[in-house]
Amino acid sequence: MINKENYKIVVLAKQVPDTRNVGKDAMKEDGTINRAALPAVFNPDDLKALEMALQIKDILGNATVTVITMGPPRAADIVREAMIRGADDGFVVSDRKFAGSDTLATSYTLSLAIKYVGEADFILSGRQAIDGDTAQVGPQVAEKLNMPQITYAEELISVDNQNIVVKRRIDRGVEIVKSAFPVLITVHGNAKDCRPRHAKRVIKFKKAMTQTEINELANGNCCNSSVNILKIGEFSADMLNPDNDRLGLVGSPTKVKTIENVVLTSKDNKKISNNEGEINEMIQTLINTHII
Repeated sequence: MINKENYKIVVLAKQVPDTRNVGKDAMKEDGTINRAALPAVFNPDDLKALEMALQIKDILGNATVTVITMGPPRAADIVREAMIRGADDGFVVSDRKFAGSDTLATSYTLSLAIKYVGEADFILSGRQAIDGDTAQVGPQVAEKLNMPQITYAEELISVDNQNIVVKRRIDRGVEIVKSAFPVLITVHGNAKDCRPRHAKRVIKFKKAMTQTEINELANGNCCNSSVNILKIGEFSADMLNPDNDRLGLVGSPTKVKTIENVVLTSKDNKKISNNEGEINEMIQTLINTHII
């Protein structure tokens, strides 16, 4: 039986391009996303994972929720957002060496970051990110940490000092799964929406900053001291002591072969009268074009 003074919950979150606003400049020539050309948002499934993590904390009581995100320095925005909604702290994993990472390189880097912050009892992530839709990073992190995993979780049923029980979505319905921990859980988009911002936490955390952000303010003469500024943790590649051959584009076997712009147009429509000949003609057209 596990009876800890404090349970550690880690949420893996990602700042993603808002795919509702994709334009002609969305992709670079090398096949990677031009993130500077798109507005950034908190990945929707990861927000659901944050909510499930906070539910676990609410039940266990003696638990902390830590958010880890990998991306450019501006990804600190979603750490702030997570803390405003209830997370206790967070870290940004950011370095030029990570640029262009596919799921294999990303999961390797995140697994190192999790080891750096200390052993976690629960790791939660969204099922997938809207900019890739692979659903691979969570399971790959679990494998690298040699940890059991539950995928496609959509509801927390119960958790105590021995097991966690969740309902997960499968192709033809749902199933109830029990697991001891440590365990990694990927959260389905059908899960409960994340709780709203808390007014007192907005006041407390809206100006929390990474050291990089503090330095940028100081260089712009907007801030002369980091005193009284809540700090968001920040990991560089060197801090994690990685195998550099497994980072970024170098460590990413996935390559983009071609990029094709697809323009969706409105469907063709045709009006017919209540005439047997026209109806028969329409049916024959549908058959010939293999629609029916």
